[in-house]
Amino acid sequence: MQKVKKAIIPAAGLGTRFLPATKAMPKEMLPIIDKPTIQYIVEEAVESGIEDIIIVTGKGKRAIEDHFDHAFELESNLEMKGKLKLLEEVQRTSKVDIHYIRQKEPKGLGHAVWCARRFIGQEPFAVLLGDDIVRAETPCLKQMITQYEAVSSAILGVQPVPDGETGRYGIVAPASQNGRLYEVAGLVEKPPAGQAPSNLAILGRYILPPEIFGILDSQEEGSGGEIQLTDAIARLALEQQVYAYNFQGTRYDVGEKLGFILTTLDFAVANPELRGATLKAIQELLVKEGAAPEIFLRDLRARDVSDWSSRSTG
Repeated sequence: MQKVKKAIIPAAGLGTRFLPATKAMPKEMLPIIDKPTIQYIVEEAVESGIEDIIIVTGKGKRAIEDHFDHAFELESNLEMKGKLKLLEEVQRTSKVDIHYIRQKEPKGLGHAVWCARRFIGQEPFAVLLGDDIVRAETPCLKQMITQYEAVSSAILGVQPVPDGETGRYGIVAPASQNGRLYEVAGLVEKPPAGQAPSNLAILGRYILPPEIFGILDSQEEGSGGEIQLTDAIARLALEQQVYAYNFQGTRYDVGEKLGFILTTLDFAVANPELRGATLKAIQELLVKEGAAPEIFLRDLRARDVSDWSSRSTG
């Protein structure tokens, strides 16, 4: 069995939900506290044992390449001023072996993955979407690789979402269940309200076999007039077994405004240097809005603060 050593990170989207901020800045470079969202994704891949990463970019995404390159003048300045901890943090981003390819037309996620076919070759590979940050004790992708090594088949990262939100995701129709692992009977991309086969949503993590590229070669446009990866995986499931894994950890949707705001708040509260000031600012805002900060803060302390953020992100 070949091990999963390569990963694709699609980053060619236009980021229209964050305009005008993304007019000149890739949405993947928008920071959660002091780190671009795409860096969280790259770090998860590296911590999961991925050795080669290809980022599929588009026009106006050069800042991503610059971020993961050496910045000699900046690094020299930090070293000269004795800011060695900050220097180490800056240099971390340039030690990863990253490749780049452009998606020349905005044809959807399936097409973006297909663009990396020559880089992947005949190996199993991972796909990590930049809109989904997962905070977990064991990296989400590492959990999935462990499952892949047990079943040697495609694995989709899923978590249950509220029934009213199934229309936002690719949804799995499970056939059978073994703990957190499901055999997949079928998949539906963004099913209409009331027509979802389950509430298990595919949340930005995949391990796929190279056979998916042959399917994507002939994949027709689907939801939104784009080539959908979910549709191609549904065809793959007709030829070989596909599994879904309900991964452990908190998933954050940073691809839309509310999710981005809640993620930033959650990460700020989890940061020892920012926690106190952030909670104080939240309390002052609640008072200003006529809410009850004592009840809110008591509830916040009584449970994992990440639950508060994930209420809106699935």
